[in-house]
Amino acid sequence: MTIDSLRIRQSVSPHDLDPQLRQALLDCWVDVTNAGGAAGFPFPPIDTHHAAPALDTVVAGLSADTSRLLVAWDEGEPVGWLNIRRDTSRLTTHWGTVHHVQTHPAVRGRGIGAALMAQARRVARDEMGLEQLHLAARGGAGLETFYGRLGWKEIGRWPRALRLAPGDDRDEVLMVLQPL
Repeated sequence: MTIDSLRIRQSVSPHDLDPQLRQALLDCWVDVTNAGGAAGFPFPPIDTHHAAPALDTVVAGLSADTSRLLVAWDEGEPVGWLNIRRDTSRLTTHWGTVHHVQTHPAVRGRGIGAALMAQARRVARDEMGLEQLHLAARGGAGLETFYGRLGWKEIGRWPRALRLAPGDDRDEVLMVLQPL
């Protein structure tokens, strides 16, 4: 795979996902989690039965105005994905949150995560009309460095907010990307 062969497709409706894509996203989520990824399930191992309700919630919420799913494809196969959501409160409708950023472990280190995040920035700004993006990352996983290279700034931490195991407490790192 080269970054030139990578394509990112957007879904804005639950009807945009066929059963094969849904299964591929589930498989990716399971593989990412079981490889130690911080994508929403902190206690591996998991299987598709664990991930399916969470994915179904993401898919059910898809809407051009409030929630987009971006999927990275290489040679006809999904290799990563993320979700952008806008809060509908009048106070916060100008910003969105990035959720479930993941790249399949077999293709990590090839620029897919950075490409997904660049596309998320463009979609948020140009299509959703957002002014800033937020995300929360698990401390101790190197994610602050990854996002920092992409222009994200740490704006705070919730110390020891995440307990992965006895004696393994991690900070929740709050980050922002602005302007888009």
